[in-house]
Amino acid sequence: IMEFAQQQKPTGDGKVVYPPGVKEITDKISNDEVVKRLKMVVKTYMDMDQDSEEEKQQYLGLALHLASEFFLRNPNKDVRLLVACCLADIFRIYAPEAPYTSHDKLKDIFLFITRQLKGLEDTKSPQFNRYFYLLENLAWVKSYNICFELEDCNEIFIQLFKTLFSVINNSHNQKVQMHMMDLMSSIITEGDGVTQELLDTILINLIPAHKNLNKQAYDLAKTLLKRTVQTIETCIANFFNQVLVMGKSSVSDLSEHVFDLIQELFAIDPMLLTSVMPQLEFKLKSNDGEERLAVVRLLAKLFGAKDSELASQNRPLWQCFLGRFNDIHVPVRLECVKFASHCLMNHPDLARDLTEYLKVRSHDPEEAIRHDVIVTIINAGKKDLNLVNDQLLGFVRERTLDKRWRVRKEAMMGLAQLFKKYCLHHEAGKESAMKISWIKDKLLHIYYQNSIDDKLLVEKIFAQYMVPHSLDTEEKMKCLYYLYACLDTNAVKALNEMWKCQNMLRSLVKELLDLHKLPVVCSYGHYAGKAQDFMKRFNQVLTEDEKLRVQLEVLISPTCSCKQAEICVREITRKLTFPKQPTNPFLEMVKFLLERIAPVHIDSEAISALVKLLNRSIEGTADDDEEGVTPDTAIRSGLELLKVLSFTHPTAFHSAETYESLLQCLKMEDDKVAEAAIQIFRNTGQKIESELQQIRSTLIPILHQKAKRGTPHQAKQAVHCIHSIFNNKEVQLAQIFEPLSRSLNADVPEQLITPLVSLGHISMLAPDQFASPMKSIVANFIVKDLLMNDRMAGNKNGKLWTSDEEVSAEVLAKVQAIKLLVRWLLGMKNNQSKSANSTLRLLSAMLVSEGDLTEQKKISNSDMSRLRLAAGAAIMKLAQEPCYHDIITPEQFQLCGLVINDECYQVRQIFAQKLHLALVKLLLPLEYLAVFALCAKDPVKERRAHARQCLLKNISVRREYIKQNPLAQEKLISLLPEYVVPFMIHLLAHDPDFTKPHEYEQLKDVKECLWFMLEVLMTKNENNSHAFLRKMVENIKQTKDAQCPDDAKANEKLYIVCDVALFVIANKSTACHLDCQKEPVLPGKFFLIQDKDFKNDKEYLTAEMRQMLLTGKPKPAPVLGAVNKPLTVPGRRILTKTTTVADTTTNTSSNSSPLASTINKNRSVNQTLMELCSWAEQSQKGTPQAGTEGTPVKRRGRPPKSAASAPAVNEKEAVVVVAPAGAGRGRKRAADSNSSTESINIKMSKQQQIDLQR
Repeated sequence: IMEFAQQQKPTGDGKVVYPPGVKEITDKISNDEVVKRLKMVVKTYMDMDQDSEEEKQQYLGLALHLASEFFLRNPNKDVRLLVACCLADIFRIYAPEAPYTSHDKLKDIFLFITRQLKGLEDTKSPQFNRYFYLLENLAWVKSYNICFELEDCNEIFIQLFKTLFSVINNSHNQKVQMHMMDLMSSIITEGDGVTQELLDTILINLIPAHKNLNKQAYDLAKTLLKRTVQTIETCIANFFNQVLVMGKSSVSDLSEHVFDLIQELFAIDPMLLTSVMPQLEFKLKSNDGEERLAVVRLLAKLFGAKDSELASQNRPLWQCFLGRFNDIHVPVRLECVKFASHCLMNHPDLARDLTEYLKVRSHDPEEAIRHDVIVTIINAGKKDLNLVNDQLLGFVRERTLDKRWRVRKEAMMGLAQLFKKYCLHHEAGKESAMKISWIKDKLLHIYYQNSIDDKLLVEKIFAQYMVPHSLDTEEKMKCLYYLYACLDTNAVKALNEMWKCQNMLRSLVKELLDLHKLPVVCSYGHYAGKAQDFMKRFNQVLTEDEKLRVQLEVLISPTCSCKQAEICVREITRKLTFPKQPTNPFLEMVKFLLERIAPVHIDSEAISALVKLLNRSIEGTADDDEEGVTPDTAIRSGLELLKVLSFTHPTAFHSAETYESLLQCLKMEDDKVAEAAIQIFRNTGQKIESELQQIRSTLIPILHQKAKRGTPHQAKQAVHCIHSIFNNKEVQLAQIFEPLSRSLNADVPEQLITPLVSLGHISMLAPDQFASPMKSIVANFIVKDLLMNDRMAGNKNGKLWTSDEEVSAEVLAKVQAIKLLVRWLLGMKNNQSKSANSTLRLLSAMLVSEGDLTEQKKISNSDMSRLRLAAGAAIMKLAQEPCYHDIITPEQFQLCGLVINDECYQVRQIFAQKLHLALVKLLLPLEYLAVFALCAKDPVKERRAHARQCLLKNISVRREYIKQNPLAQEKLISLLPEYVVPFMIHLLAHDPDFTKPHEYEQLKDVKECLWFMLEVLMTKNENNSHAFLRKMVENIKQTKDAQCPDDAKANEKLYIVCDVALFVIANKSTACHLDCQKEPVLPGKFFLIQDKDFKNDKEYLTAEMRQMLLTGKPKPAPVLGAVNKPLTVPGRRILTKTTTVADTTTNTSSNSSPLASTINKNRSVNQTLMELCSWAEQSQKGTPQAGTEGTPVKRRGRPPKSAASAPAVNEKEAVVVVAPAGAGRGRKRAADSNSSTESINIKMSKQQQIDLQR
């Protein structure tokens, strides 16, 4: 390093000595002459070295003279450059002693030299080489290091750094950059430290704005920092400490850019920030949300950078950062979620850490955050499926049911994109495809949601991602064929429902075209509130534009091909696009409509391709195994697919080739395949007789054979197929009926089932032709020979339910016989012969005897359960026909309803499903909705939950129907859900368990049942419905029980139930006491209206009882054990009983439970049944009344509480409690069911939930 020399004087008399040939340089000569002379001086100094002591002394005066003001402030650019070069050489020659002693003079010299370095900017300048020489000289000698001794050296360094960063550009070569780097790095590394101002001149080049303006300056700063990292790191740490920790933003103009700087410094060399990272952890915990947000944004970039190892090197900071996923500030959480996407892509090893935090954020209350969680996971999955684990995909799966449409849509579309990429195109192999194979099912399950947006999106996803309509026909059908084979049951049902909805919409559009009626389609518009206005406009367009109407007619034509459909949609959309508008809601609605009705997948060509695929599967030449399905599965699912399409696109099947393939399927051994093939013929074969005689001649004998000797399902479809597609169906059906009716033999029950099915359906389809011969069969064979006889002893294993395979052939035949009776009556649709009365009495007797009609005790408990279910379902089926509903007595209705409290779990389950499906289609009268109130007694929580869902759905359907149909106002008594209350009260008053109407436990049961229904009805107080309910119940108290008007006890029970109902209504609603202008109408079949003098104002509930009902008692702990054990109903006290050896040694069921009602003492059960079932007798006899005295006979019912409270439980077998003789009244308590051979899942299955939604 140069040192300041002692005062040096020029030689001689103080005159300046110039090199030979150089005249004196003064201000008296011209600039050109000055330049000329200086060039010679420069040449002299360039040739000198440090060892030239004589010359150094000789030219010392010249060196001092060149530092004079004349030269340093000379206006001529060339003069200044030459002087700077001389001065640089002087510092080189005289090193380590500088010839200049004054600090001020040194400062002026170095500032002068620095200013000359600006000439480096123009590389094309003639003087550039001299500027380069100047830079090279300064860098080589490290001349600027002499400034360290100056007090204000920082000013010189700042000016130097600014100059070099400003002049560097892309025209400079590597040498220029190297010398600049050497010059600056020596100042940093050899000095005592870097001041903040000097640091700013370096860091400012890293700020994005400057970085973009001068990339070379950024690169120079970047290289400089890398070279001087050991020295400058301390200075950088001090700067960030001042700003971040101490909050002194005034220390630098770059304070507001600290986070940008940290990001850039980290990218340059993480070592630069060794001491800064702990400061960031401190800032992450700041109380200022915006400050935390800024730090999170910074760290997200640092952790997410591709080659960053920060997370592994600084675990405390990483954990602190992850904690911000749960920040109270929404933008912070949002930023964290956005970061996760880059992190998953660049650092798969951190996925485990992120998963738990993303799980919480996927349930974030903020919609935008839940949305971005999905985007994060899907983006990573689209890059590489291995980047997202099953848990992360599970979060997306959950969000498909989000309450917000935007989130649901993102989740559904994201999953659809993954499915197309990895399952359809197999971009990552079979293993990845298997990992997300659940997506196809999940997406289709969403079709069960109520929102029209969800349904439309599922349809769009199916058409664009699951089976892309843009594929050619063969490829498209191959996708569909194997997709259908791989779907689960619920997804298949959803897809079938989707096609049915689209088909129904096509029918509605056809009606619109034919009749120009508006309301029929309005509910299908995307804009529900304005749907009718849109449809009016659409109808107006159709009226005015004939060409557009023709295009639409082609689109919905059964013969429209997929290619034609695309053309039609394009043409219709093009016509409606004009005039162009920024937003056109009308056009959007029409697009939605066209997308739903356009047959983009199925046409004749598509069906032909599907049939070819099916043929290849049958022949064993298909790619079934490669697609992940077995040939048997492919064949069965392929036929199921064709069966569904035969409903929605029947015309597309009409070809000899298709029917020939279906005939081959009929000959296969697989029963399901043959059944599906028959159904396809039934749905599509209307033109076979007239156009395809060869197919007809082959098909008829096969159908005859299936109707006589096929499976029951095949027989049913064969009969219906014959009835649907042949003109001479009477002859065909007679050819089946006559041999079957002659060959009936009760001694061979296994050969009876199919004939009974065929005969039943024939009598239903052709009642005029077969009603009379069927009557003889029913009287002589069905009832007397089959139902009234038990030929074989059942399996006495004590189980209440067994699998279908274990049910005896005789019982299966009896079940079919009961169904035959119902079908025969449904075909006749009249009761002129009183056959319906006799049938109902038979079915009632079946229920009264618990399924053992003959009471010979040959039949097993599980078989009795089957027959009880069949009898209950049969009464319910007959009730759907108005002429038979009218003759069903209240007693028969009660017997039917009590099946929902059957002791067998499966009976309750299946009966409730049948009841719900009939009610939701508005096929059953309103009174049957009251039966669900009895489900409050069910001991299984899931069954109660299922019943409540059924009630919600049914009540919703009825209210919606009333709103949509103005004519429904005239039939409110049969539609309005509130009118179920009278039926419920009457049903509960006749509950066999309700024997002691003044006991708290029984009244609490009644209250539970009432509230089970009323809770759903009273959710909203629409149209003052609460007051209407109160008035209705009060009116019931002013009537008498029509079932037994003279029975004081029965009427008292009715009034007590009314009081409990009023008590419940009053306690649950404050609006029930308002005036009700509407007068309720009570059903005369159940209540006798009294004259005006009759007034019942008695309070049947004591104050003490009201208090007990209001406060209740603590519910007992749940009883654990085997399914089908008797459990108490909700709220009942469990009586303890000590279990003995004898209690656990039996697992058999007994039929000795007492009856609530008996038959006349002079008759035995068999005599009564024979009389009831005597089809020759046409006189109608009254059914036995409850409470009639006489010899008790067996009927189903609950055991008394003493017996039910502590059942004998065997964990492997289902048991039924034995009721002691002479015990109290009541049907058998409903109990769970389970067995060693068939475990029943108590929880309501997904299928049940979906069925409810449907």
